[in-house]
Amino acid sequence: MQLGIIGLGKMGGNMRERLRRAGHTVIGYDRNPDLSDVASTEELVAALTESPRAVWVMVPDKVVSSVVSSVGALLAEGDIVIDGGNTKWREDTVHADQLGARGVHFVDCGVSGGVWGLDNGYALMVGGDDADVAQLMPIFDALKPPGEFGFVHAGGHGAGHFAKMVHNGIEYGIMQAYAEGWELLERSGEVTNVPEVFRSWREGTVIRSWLLDLVVRALDEDPHLDEIEGFAADSGEGRWTVNAAVDLGVPVPTIAASLFARFVSQQQDSPTMKMIAAMRNQFGGHAVVTEGAAKPA
Repeated sequence: MQLGIIGLGKMGGNMRERLRRAGHTVIGYDRNPDLSDVASTEELVAALTESPRAVWVMVPDKVVSSVVSSVGALLAEGDIVIDGGNTKWREDTVHADQLGARGVHFVDCGVSGGVWGLDNGYALMVGGDDADVAQLMPIFDALKPPGEFGFVHAGGHGAGHFAKMVHNGIEYGIMQAYAEGWELLERSGEVTNVPEVFRSWREGTVIRSWLLDLVVRALDEDPHLDEIEGFAADSGEGRWTVNAAVDLGVPVPTIAASLFARFVSQQQDSPTMKMIAAMRNQFGGHAVVTEGAAKPA
């Protein structure tokens, strides 16, 4: 297939490369001209010669609406816009209706995989109409990991981003548990080789996971996390998960506690949050605050 991608950051750029490796033609646009294949979104759309055209938007949630609106105005009836960013699910029906008035179709796609997705593949959670998802399956098949799993058509518009939001809420809770366990081991005095304890858990235990692998990787780089400050930012999706749970009357005490723990870390240094920050850096390339450096505003 042919595909346009708007936004070539840590994930969008790697997605472009993974798709090209699979034989697809990908034309990318980014505000950074060093990353971009074309000089503008107008030039990107003009370069897509196959019909229906498909454009994947991979930009921060604060600019998604403006980008979707502007690219939608350049497309024609039957073309498809895919929003692969971390957009709040309620915006998806707004975007679908806005584009639908012009006959342009819309698909939302929650994407997980971080900086490792280029080689490992991306988990994709998709929302939209059956026909549109079927049209895009060659793209989804190339992006997802090999094998049976890693892709789901979760439902209609908004379902993909809702599923990704809950995924991130669960991620918060798992990361918090690993981090609290790490601080407890570090503080104990009985355990003299904490990195090797975590390494031993990678095989044969019920708590093994990719996040555990990344804990070990972080400890290999900095065994006591001395170089990292106990500050962890929170993404919008963690807040949205808790807010949605309140709206639906669903108790999520673990996810809520892990979110509030991040708020605490933004007010005072926390040893546990050193590990949270280290894990976020390992899977997503999120910047860490080193000891003595200024915290983000």
